[in-house]
Amino acid sequence: MKVLAVGCHPDDLEIGCYGTLAKYRQLGHDVAVCNIANGNLGHVVIKPDELREVRLKEAQAAAKVIGAAHYTIDIGDLYVTAENDDLVRKLAKVIREVQPDVVITHFENDYMNDHIQTYYATFRASFAASCPHYESNADPASAPIMPIYHMDTLAGVGFLPTEYVDISDVMETKLEALSCHKSQLEWMLEHDGIDFLDFVRTCSKVRGYQCGVKYAEGFRLCRNYLRMVPRRLLP
Repeated sequence: MKVLAVGCHPDDLEIGCYGTLAKYRQLGHDVAVCNIANGNLGHVVIKPDELREVRLKEAQAAAKVIGAAHYTIDIGDLYVTAENDDLVRKLAKVIREVQPDVVITHFENDYMNDHIQTYYATFRASFAASCPHYESNADPASAPIMPIYHMDTLAGVGFLPTEYVDISDVMETKLEALSCHKSQLEWMLEHDGIDFLDFVRTCSKVRGYQCGVKYAEGFRLCRNYLRMVPRRLLP
């Protein structure tokens, strides 16, 4: 199976679904990750141009931890919108290249607009990628319409999972990947007083309590026409 996870900023996927992606890799599936935004505004000291480069390298390193292919659309923070035709074009190209059987992305009611728009851009691009006459010189010419899963929100606020993945045996791998985002971990500790590794471990433990395992990640299936299949796709 081929899996594509589309997150907004570098580190969003590591927080929300890297345990599940690591499980997919354990099972021999192909995994690709794509960041829409470049994270250039995610610091109070490091300037945007420098931070863009730093965060790209951090995201690439994190993907390497789990053996995933890495893509970036390279949109500046706070400028992500599903109405951006160029963004959709580029994301559709990634989808056609990956040919995913399932996509994981943000929840439609997440805490910030960049995340919400990433979901809608993913929804739009995944349908566009199925149309052979959309960007008709593309190769491959199309990709099947695939199921989409919403990953958890930050701290699980406003999100009630309908499916869980037991990540107990890959929890440390998830944190190892997240640790690649040194600029963010240091900034969160200094700026907000949050130990983000402990934060993510704790959230995973709460989801684990909900489904009877040590650590888990929660998801919701996008229940739109053509997005549902009669089999479990999560590991």
